[in-house]
Amino acid sequence: MKWWVTRKLYVQIAIAAVIGVAIGLIFGPNASVLKPVGDIFIRLLQFLVVPLTFLCLIAGITKMEDMRSFRSVGGKIGLYFIGTSLLASLIGVIVALILGPGKGTMGLLESAEQAEAVEFSFINQFVGWFPTNIVQAMSETNMLQIIIASIIIGIGLLSLGERATGLRKLANEGADLMIKITEFLMYLSPYGILALVANMIGTLGTDLLAEVGVFILSDYISLLVVLFVVYPLILKIFARKNPLVFYKKISPAMLVAASTTSSNATLPVSMNVANKNLGVPEKIYGFTLPFGATVNMDGMAVALGLISVFACNLYGLPITFTSIFQFVFLGLALSIGAAGVKGAGVVMSTVLLSTLGLPLTLIPILAAIWPIIDIGHTTTNVVGDLTGTTVVASQMDMVDSNVFNETEPVQNEPILEKVGS
Repeated sequence: MKWWVTRKLYVQIAIAAVIGVAIGLIFGPNASVLKPVGDIFIRLLQFLVVPLTFLCLIAGITKMEDMRSFRSVGGKIGLYFIGTSLLASLIGVIVALILGPGKGTMGLLESAEQAEAVEFSFINQFVGWFPTNIVQAMSETNMLQIIIASIIIGIGLLSLGERATGLRKLANEGADLMIKITEFLMYLSPYGILALVANMIGTLGTDLLAEVGVFILSDYISLLVVLFVVYPLILKIFARKNPLVFYKKISPAMLVAASTTSSNATLPVSMNVANKNLGVPEKIYGFTLPFGATVNMDGMAVALGLISVFACNLYGLPITFTSIFQFVFLGLALSIGAAGVKGAGVVMSTVLLSTLGLPLTLIPILAAIWPIIDIGHTTTNVVGDLTGTTVVASQMDMVDSNVFNETEPVQNEPILEKVGS
């Protein structure tokens, strides 16, 4: 027992998923006896969806401190974060449409909403995203309306400045509370995932596992496109910097990101890299990097775009231009609202499927493979933050070219200054 408790969470989840697959294959439909345990885990995830999304989105927007910051450095880095997250989400959707994860077993999972599916015009659906009553949207778990309301409230609080200090503090403390509850729930996740995987494999067999392999491949192809096509082009066009030099200079942060799978844990190294290796001043990276670690998650945006297509294929739902637009928008909005904790990807996947009106049958599979794909997600997130920081500093003519072009990067030591996030 002591050995189990001392294992890292992702190790526990991986072991639990393997045990779940074994139980499902050995006992077949009889594995459904474990289903109630998994159902409780899913219900707790659903409990988190509305408050976590609402509070974390507002808190993320108010991290900009004030409208003056938003208009200057915040405006530039904010546009960069929105643009790259949209691109990342779109790339995820496009790669998924090309490789078709889930198509080999299209309609394998049954959707409770399928029989009631109605085709809406793009205009009607777009108008329906805007809430008339935020309380009603929350009670009905209308996530698109909740996301729009959160963005509007966040911008309103930002524009009020000091007059809304109390409300901003309340939003941030509320977000901290939901993140802490998420952390507690993640301690239970190995047991819920074991039960759900066992039931799913026992019911569906191994057909789904092959499609999961295609999903993982699609995810990493999308991430490679973002890392080695999108970011280098942005650096070359908007910062006029050599991408090869840039990647060499930020390699310490990339290694830490891949090994910790945490943008927040990588933050001290990223800040040191920005200062000593890239030649960016503290007044730029001191704002952009903590802010980026909170709201800029291009890796998550890629995954959410992929999951949208993957889920529709598995449930046998048609993918239209309107739904593609919705997938890309959700990839942007939910990646901004993602909490910076372990298990955030599973929670945001729950929000995504709820928003699309789909059951949460896919969640245990996503939870089982998340430790594998999160290595690439976190690395992409960190590189995206450092790319944006370099672009903003370059456009404001604040990059020390002598430092950036030094042949040997300075050995990285943690920055001692305390910089608020």
